[in-house]
Amino acid sequence: MSRVDALDLGLVVAGHGRHYIVETPEARRLTCHPRGKKSDCVVGDRVRWQVSGDEGVIEGVEPRRNLLFRQDEWKTKSFAANLDLILVMVASEPVFSESQLTRALIAAEDAGIEARILLNKADLPNIDSARDRLRPYAAMGYTVHEAALKARPDEARALIDPILAGRTSLVLGPSGTGKSTLINLLAPDARAQVGEISQALNSGRHTTTTTQWYWLDAARTTGLIDSPGFQEFGLRQVSAQVLPSLMPDFAEHAKQCKFYNCTHLHEPGCGVRAALERGDITETRYRIYGEILHELSQTRY
Repeated sequence: MSRVDALDLGLVVAGHGRHYIVETPEARRLTCHPRGKKSDCVVGDRVRWQVSGDEGVIEGVEPRRNLLFRQDEWKTKSFAANLDLILVMVASEPVFSESQLTRALIAAEDAGIEARILLNKADLPNIDSARDRLRPYAAMGYTVHEAALKARPDEARALIDPILAGRTSLVLGPSGTGKSTLINLLAPDARAQVGEISQALNSGRHTTTTTQWYWLDAARTTGLIDSPGFQEFGLRQVSAQVLPSLMPDFAEHAKQCKFYNCTHLHEPGCGVRAALERGDITETRYRIYGEILHELSQTRY
């Protein structure tokens, strides 16, 4: 057994800067700092740590099953690990962005994580329009659930609890979709957990920019991770050549392309563009593909 393996094992449940909250198997939480200058822990990581005064030092990160990234204008940053499910929230109002939805689903495919779509505000008049926009995603094989979190909370809970039970799930969604309603419904002590972690990290008003883990059951078998900043969903870790294989509607028809390295933009004998003309791929999906392909094809410095 190596020196690191002999150390205590903990779960990273929040982080801000170089400060992390690590939870022990006994459910004790303490602030830890990584050894050295590099800070590459994310929420969901299992880490080896040791006591240092009244805090702890993270000595190593256990091997990850998967890793998700987000990005801003300048850099790509990992933000969650070891996920079983990504629950992408959209709502009948405000009108959701298919580009954001597509990016989240591509990131899930790239990381090998199951993704499901939760359509909230099913009680509002615009629900039919939202359903129509999600039909192509259901046809691709994505499970689409519907809920009215505020209007019918008990029904929503009965639907969602079994989906998340015993798993580690990440919930994603732009503001206005009801993400905080979902978290407060499933984790009644969510506000208390946020306050406790905010205090421990001294992050105060910055808590809303912090990815955070919530336990949904007393036995601590069901974890829900909330991460803000849906529009920052990073795809720079994806190569342009691999992109079509991460979009199920494209992957299916790309097998019919005449050229193995077809970009699906202008080549003759393209199975994807033939599917577009037949209506098997929507104009919106094809436009989003072109935008993401252009981004991923830019020179990287």
